[in-house]
Amino acid sequence: MKTTRTNNGSSGFTLVEIMIVIAIIGLLCAIAIPNLLKAAARSQATACINNLRQIDTAIQQFSVEAGKHQGDTITWPTDLTAYIKLTTKGSIPPCPSGGTYSLNLVGSIPSANCTLSTLTPSHQLQ
Repeated sequence: MKTTRTNNGSSGFTLVEIMIVIAIIGLLCAIAIPNLLKAAARSQATACINNLRQIDTAIQQFSVEAGKHQGDTITWPTDLTAYIKLTTKGSIPPCPSGGTYSLNLVGSIPSANCTLSTLTPSHQLQ
């Protein structure tokens, strides 16, 4: 006996199949989003540390050329703008996370700090 199927136009996904797909997508998002946020925080901390290295190098160069001695102060940012690659706006690169930079006395380690040095990952020169 030969059976034939008739297509009555009701082909598609069932509610259970759609719910399973949504659950899988939700699980993947639950895994991916925290890792993405951690990677962004690490990237911002790395950029901040690179800015601090550039500021530290500028402090050393300025100190040698200006005859500064250990314990002298440096005026931020006017003394260092000639020694740092500036942004397109003509300013010293800021902390990408919104922190502010401050300078210590000449000869101190580290010579520059970020206000976000207590975050994890740390915005601090080691």
